[in-house]
Amino acid sequence: MADSSPSFSHTLVLVANRDATSLTQVDIHAARDLVHGAAPVTLSEGEAVEIACHAPSTWDAPDIAALRTVFAGRGMDVLVTPRHGRRKRLLVADMDSTIVNCETLDDIAAHAGIGEKIAEITTRSMNGEIEFEAALRERVALLRGLPVNLLDKAWKDVRLNPGALELVRTMRANGAHTALVSGGFTFFTSRVAQLCGFNENHANTLLEADERLTGHVGLPILGPDAKLEHLRRLVAHGGIDMHDAMATGDGANDLAMLRVAGAGIAFHAKPAVRREISNQVNETTLRTLLFAQGYRADEFVTA
Repeated sequence: MADSSPSFSHTLVLVANRDATSLTQVDIHAARDLVHGAAPVTLSEGEAVEIACHAPSTWDAPDIAALRTVFAGRGMDVLVTPRHGRRKRLLVADMDSTIVNCETLDDIAAHAGIGEKIAEITTRSMNGEIEFEAALRERVALLRGLPVNLLDKAWKDVRLNPGALELVRTMRANGAHTALVSGGFTFFTSRVAQLCGFNENHANTLLEADERLTGHVGLPILGPDAKLEHLRRLVAHGGIDMHDAMATGDGANDLAMLRVAGAGIAFHAKPAVRREISNQVNETTLRTLLFAQGYRADEFVTA
């Protein structure tokens, strides 16, 4: 087992993309040497280890970004978290390109033949180049007059990202509250929440009339500030500390909650998010969010 000495305040977690590579002893020892850490503990053979270590500010290596550079091109992710309170009691997750593999509004547009036009606005919004609410209104306006059944067609294209079920169900089985909070639409979040087992879900509402989309979104719009407020509400309602919360997302509209949560993890995120959030999953799956909390693979819940 890893050294449990109180002198080790943090834990480094090294995770390999199982479809591309496997952790070797050379990889593990290199990580341990870089942080002068304790003996590695295997979380998943060939996939994930954890190493108790000192705070990043005390390393000879500059920071967590330097560690990622060491393993660049190897299909591996490196995360560093405080050892105290690793298993979180609250999960707040974005939906599009985080829990699911797509941007659902872009998919609606694709079925309507205007996919490229809307996707370009989505990309700029997720990169933080344009304000979220304005971008949402602009994109939804382009859907005016389209049949509501396009949503059903788009839903058929939605796939859960690998590890989504394990993440939500494992945390719930261990007493955590889970919330899907999206700048997308309730039509999709309600279905995704049911599939994964989220306790609750929140998103925007596409307005319709006579089986047609009106080109308007219900108010108030759920944007970056609302995501942060849901996080704060859930922390207060659960009687927990913000340290006990994990948040994950990929876009600029997730930054507010990622900055504040005890464990804010950028998931295959846009450049603007990666520049600001140090703990990142860029190579692996949502399973890594469980490894970051110290769960072993044999503790994961899939059904």
